Amino acid sequence: MESGDGGGGGGGGGGGGGGTDMNSVPDGVVQHVLSMLSNVRDVAACACVCRRWRECVPYLPALFFPRNAFDTAAAARGAADDAIDRMVTSVERLRELVIYCPFSMARLPTWLAMRSTSLRVLELRMDAAAPDKAEDGGYLDCIGLARSLEELRLWGVSLTSAPAWERLDRLRVLEIVGAPLEDSAVKDAIAACPNLTDLSLLGCDCSGVVSIELSRLERCRLDFLGAGNCSLSLVAPRVESLEVQGFTWITLGVAHSLRRLSIAKSTGRVCKVDTGKLPDLEHLSLRGVQWSWTAVTSVLQCARDVKHLVMKIEFCGDFDAFQPFPEVDLVDFFNSHPNLRRFEIHGAMFAALCQKNSLKNLDSSFSIPCLEEVLITVRSPLNAEQKLNTLESLVKYSVRLCTMVIRISQMKNCHDAADDFFEEICKFRYMNYRKVRVE
Repeated sequence: MESGDGGGGGGGGGGGGGGTDMNSVPDGVVQHVLSMLSNVRDVAACACVCRRWRECVPYLPALFFPRNAFDTAAAARGAADDAIDRMVTSVERLRELVIYCPFSMARLPTWLAMRSTSLRVLELRMDAAAPDKAEDGGYLDCIGLARSLEELRLWGVSLTSAPAWERLDRLRVLEIVGAPLEDSAVKDAIAACPNLTDLSLLGCDCSGVVSIELSRLERCRLDFLGAGNCSLSLVAPRVESLEVQGFTWITLGVAHSLRRLSIAKSTGRVCKVDTGKLPDLEHLSLRGVQWSWTAVTSVLQCARDVKHLVMKIEFCGDFDAFQPFPEVDLVDFFNSHPNLRRFEIHGAMFAALCQKNSLKNLDSSFSIPCLEEVLITVRSPLNAEQKLNTLESLVKYSVRLCTMVIRISQMKNCHDAADDFFEEICKFRYMNYRKVRVE
């Protein structure tokens, strides 16, 4: 069998189809193997091997320009832009373009227009772009040239005014990382992508009202920075997973299909959360330094059928002064969440479950039917007797309990009571060594 390639080596494989060098491999197989490449350094190295390999470059589906694709001197004199231009020009069926290395924004419209019909995935580190972009965010307008985009990821952009994308009807995934935002610009940009199924705004800075309406949205992650007051209004009837960080007020549309909900605020206070009923919710995570108790109870009442609950809130209070959790009746709590299987509870909430009056209704008819795993973080020896009673009650009445993990974390009281409390927990662990362990 003849190799059909004038640029490859002869090899010692012999004739009659018995060759063992690359020239004996069918063209389709060679193209498939080389199509696995995306890093431009690997692509350039393979293109230099022989003419046959070089002729496979136009069929590559993806190009990835890593941060160190070119040295600083080459980028400064424009050689990097020229190299990107040559490779984008040579790959005729480019579906995915990822640029992390420094590049000039002035060349981006040409690259996108050149591959607008085939390009499906675009990821750009705009903080690596040359400083030739307009401050109002107009440098993002050229992305609208890629009308067939399905996934768009942007790092280090500024979205203080809406980009002129018109409509990107095929776009399903939008991710923006590390951007200052204006609420009106966010609303207009999202309106240009009406068919999104996945939306992520991560490490962004915004104040005001973030309003999102997307009929096809299924997964949403919103991670906002700062201690300022920012509110979220989300209308997404198909959303199944929602993770939000940094919002003071949260309102969800009446209709949704949430199975996973995570709400956090590392600075400032969560004042109000209006979720509506959560009949399909399986995983709920509430985290933060300070929550209004009304917000906490509102979510817990709506999530009666939750299976995995994470409670890591330090304090309550509707004003700046931190307040401890009010008393939480253990019996009422578990009766209100009969399907709970996994429970992760931080010190403050655990202390609230450990008030004396919380155990008054315990009797032989009470049981916790589904609880299988409990993770408890203890940070204070205060009310040690009540806390031990609660631990014993969880083990006694959880008929399916397999594992209880007790974490002793940052015990701030150096009094002898801390040592005594830890000794009692160790005894409790010894008495229930099949289920309980201490970390």
